[in-house]
Amino acid sequence: MAKLRSSANDIRKMMVASFATLRRWKSLSFASVSDMSTLKPIITICGTTGVGKSNLAIELALKLAQGTHGWKGARIINADSMQVYTGMDVITNKVPVAERMGVEHLLMDFKQPGEQYVVGQWIQDAIKAIDETHRMDKIPIIVGGTSYWIQHLIFPNRLPTVAQSLSDSVAQSIANLPPDLLELFNALPEQTPSAASHPEDALLLHKLLTALDEPVAQRWHWRDTRKVMGSLRVIKDTGKAPSEIILEQSKIALVPRYRTLCFWLYAEPSILNERLDKRVDNMIKEGLLDEIKALRAIASSSTSSSPDAVVTEPSDESAVQQTDYTVGIYQSIGYKEFHDYLASPELSEKLFASAVEQMKYGTRQYAKRQIRWLRNKLLPAIYSANGGTDHATALLPVYLLDATELGDQWTSCVLNQGERIMEAFLDNETLLDPLSLSERAREMLTIDVKPTSPTEVLRARKKVVCSACTLDPSQPFMVEDGSQLEAHRRSRAHRKYAARDKKMHGRPAKRRATVHSDIPSKVDAADQQDQQGSIV
Repeated sequence: MAKLRSSANDIRKMMVASFATLRRWKSLSFASVSDMSTLKPIITICGTTGVGKSNLAIELALKLAQGTHGWKGARIINADSMQVYTGMDVITNKVPVAERMGVEHLLMDFKQPGEQYVVGQWIQDAIKAIDETHRMDKIPIIVGGTSYWIQHLIFPNRLPTVAQSLSDSVAQSIANLPPDLLELFNALPEQTPSAASHPEDALLLHKLLTALDEPVAQRWHWRDTRKVMGSLRVIKDTGKAPSEIILEQSKIALVPRYRTLCFWLYAEPSILNERLDKRVDNMIKEGLLDEIKALRAIASSSTSSSPDAVVTEPSDESAVQQTDYTVGIYQSIGYKEFHDYLASPELSEKLFASAVEQMKYGTRQYAKRQIRWLRNKLLPAIYSANGGTDHATALLPVYLLDATELGDQWTSCVLNQGERIMEAFLDNETLLDPLSLSERAREMLTIDVKPTSPTEVLRARKKVVCSACTLDPSQPFMVEDGSQLEAHRRSRAHRKYAARDKKMHGRPAKRRATVHSDIPSKVDAADQQDQQGSIV
């Protein structure tokens, strides 16, 4: 437990330090939308796992190495939160060194498994790598599936910064805490409790957040203990309520840090899912289980952070049991899924088959979440920064390249189109309308208007308690206000419980604003590194 507490404290210190390095951007005057040409260019490549992002990055770098467009080549900067770790090449799906074609890859293979590395630290390192690459007269190509990192690289001032002292509102809120909540705030749990197994702890954490920052508490469902704990740690680390930080961020315009060309590689889900299932089978053949065993040994070893430590089997199974699947490389899909199989005294075929299926399911779900982030977060931010201009004259162009088919089709739809667009971008020529590339591009790049201001997002996602459907007061039933609440009220289950409530009390059930929060009760840890530091 002492080891876990020390590790968590180190993580928190790193987050505060990395956020502090971002403060210098507050004092900079970023170029306005009208003079984007003064910004230096970068290329970003994002998308789901299994669509060939790294292959495209390497091919574009080789094209630039021919010396065209006044640039001497390119360097690839990794934006995959799992590929920063040394070794573990199979579980993190790294491109083998032999297939990198001599193209330099940065921010890859430089952290030890067991270390924590968060978004603020990556942005700091990425900025240094980009500046260095520009000084070499080369183009930085940022590639990876952690779109959250890429978004915060493009748009500065969207992460919390460290404060020197408590804000007045936080100081007053802490002073008003009852003894039990004050004790909890002063000694937050190092590991996030599960709402499924410890609902009382989950509700108490949310009660604490409500007392310190009610608007943000209403944003999270009480079962989403990870988000509740994240908000509480923001208060601890910054001295400000998350809602205060959100208000500050809302006053800052979405202006890109660089002149950015965005590529989104997309594959039709029905075809991609089959591809991902086969990838898992291949990963097992290539030594996935050996890497997971090594990770389990690292988790149990007190010398795990040493690069010279050689561990192949866990020395302390209880330490492995306590592994936090929400931090570091332990988020990798496969580690958690194979736990029961590898922890069993007998390696049964049934447990193995179950682990394989869980890993395949987790990978498919992760791909879905990657698409949701791109459409619900990154695209709205880009369109907002473009100032409502049409796609043909967008100042921050984003192109969807259809990677549904591999082979010659991939070369035609992804590589060839990507090269042409890159050349026009670097030569400052008129760019193609992104919606004209394909019907899939038109469909996926066309989105409903979504709020991009942090305060608008906060208001739009408020949770409320449905008193009629709350069967146990210690576990309130929560639903998002607005369309989701209305849909819930029309559901058969709600009508049944509302009728029962009316019969018992002689009045219709009234909704009341939630005092608890969190999102789904089941949160996939493989996705959580993407959103560390997120407030809304």
